[in-house]
Amino acid sequence: MSTSRRDFVQLSILAGGAVGLGLAKRAESDVGSAREPLKILVLGGTGLIGPPMVRYAVARGHEITLFNRGKTNSHLFPDLEKLRGDRDDNLTALEDAVAAGRRWDAVIDNTASIPRWVAASAGLLKDAADYYLYTSSVSAYADSSTPGADETAPVGTISPEDEAAVKTTKEITGENYGPLKARCEEEARTAFTDERSCVVRPGLIVGPGDYSDRFSYWPVRIFKGGEVMAPGDPNDPVQFIDARDLGEWYIHLVEHGTTGIFNGVGPRSPMSIAGMLYGIRATVSNDISFTWVDADFLEEHEVQPWSHMTVWVPPIGEYAGFSTSSIDRALEAGLTFRPLADTATATIEYWNSLPADRRAKARAGCPSELEEKVLEAWHNRENSE
Repeated sequence: MSTSRRDFVQLSILAGGAVGLGLAKRAESDVGSAREPLKILVLGGTGLIGPPMVRYAVARGHEITLFNRGKTNSHLFPDLEKLRGDRDDNLTALEDAVAAGRRWDAVIDNTASIPRWVAASAGLLKDAADYYLYTSSVSAYADSSTPGADETAPVGTISPEDEAAVKTTKEITGENYGPLKARCEEEARTAFTDERSCVVRPGLIVGPGDYSDRFSYWPVRIFKGGEVMAPGDPNDPVQFIDARDLGEWYIHLVEHGTTGIFNGVGPRSPMSIAGMLYGIRATVSNDISFTWVDADFLEEHEVQPWSHMTVWVPPIGEYAGFSTSSIDRALEAGLTFRPLADTATATIEYWNSLPADRRAKARAGCPSELEEKVLEAWHNRENSE
């Protein structure tokens, strides 16, 4: 396909990775209490991973402080302590708290993609907190060409000059995003040392709260019914993780003081694009069929992996190992997964709760007119053979 690794990562940045049916959502009363309540400082906390993570932590009995700009979902968590500031140029609230002798058992950093942000926050908090969990990305790896790669795979690099040239998130591109994340990891581990730090490298994060529509396209499209264009080989691998599973696992890591580097992707067992689509199909009752269109034909008709045919990238060339990252370490460290059916139905509920004008402008997925055009061309080719 024509999409390069750089283009793939850029699309991800601009956009923002057995079926159980009829399972009830996990109630707060079911989560149990932590053995020891902790004081946790969350940098961010109101976007995607943040809300389910914070709710779970509060339900477990932890004391949460949020530090953010107060611009994203500012209505959330009115009863929690909120320190206002900006990772880019205003850490005054954190500086004042540290100067006043405030301490936290752990810091969870969900928001930083520029190394100097992490250097500043981790450097400020290294003597005011016992533990630092940094949210990185599988994009930190130098390439995606090796199937089943684990956390020891090489990460990307960036020159000091190119790093210094990145002043704001608007200057982050598909080419520098991964290396910048790798440098952020380095800053966190330098300030807190390997003995007091944890790095999680998520892939595609999905479910309620997903602002990218990267996964949402499929539940929404399948719910609509009819003939659905499905991409590539049905056995092509996919990986993703529900934001709720990731957020809850973060609290598990904090409670256990788990250190090291982990790939935060799922599901537990390898899943194909067919397994994902048919699994989502099992959550609806409508008239629907899948037509599998091979990757070369999709490319010929300008249907892009990841952006049009979301979640999926053909596993060839530089993407031979895409969506096959090893999660053995994460499983050993307690990562668990809810059923695909839960994620699919919760995603539909979230999507339907959005304003009509937002739903009318999906940020990813194949436009219906393009899907119809390509399906017609595909059937015409089949009929002519």
